[in-house]
Amino acid sequence: MIMINMALYQPDIALNVGAAMRLCACLGAPLHIIEPCGFPWDERKIKQSALDYWDHLTLHRHNSFTDFQNHTEGRLILMTTKTDQAYTGFIFQPGDILLAGRESAGVPEDVHEAADARVTIPMYGQARSLNVINACAMILGEARRQINKFT
Repeated sequence: MIMINMALYQPDIALNVGAAMRLCACLGAPLHIIEPCGFPWDERKIKQSALDYWDHLTLHRHNSFTDFQNHTEGRLILMTTKTDQAYTGFIFQPGDILLAGRESAGVPEDVHEAADARVTIPMYGQARSLNVINACAMILGEARRQINKFT
C-alpha cells in the first residue's frame, strides 16, 4: 500500500522539482506533477537536479488538475499559508496526498475547495513562508512519523 503521496501543482522552478524527486525517493512517497509547469520539461536537466535518485522514484505526470483528480485516490491535503491548522496538530492517514502550490501563486480557489483538508507551518514573527520543498519535507516527514511506516 502507498502510504503518503506528494503532489506539486504547476511548479514554477525546475530545481524544486528535482529536489522534490530526491525527497520523495528518500521517503518512499510517489510524486505527482500537475502540469502545466512554469518551465520547459527537460528530463535531462531535471534528472541532473534529482541526481541518482531518479531511478528510486515513482513519478506521475498529470496534464491538468482534473486529470490528477481522475487518476488518484486518497484525501487531498493542501499545504498552504491560508489556514490556521498547524500540520503538527493534524492527523495524517495512509493514502493521503500532500499538495503543494506554485511557488509564485499557490493554488487557485477551485483547488482550495477541492482539498479535503488544509495544513500550514506556523511562522515566526513576520515571516510569510518557507521554500516549497523545505515545507514539503517538514510536512511529509511528520506524516510519515505519524503513520510510522518507514520501510
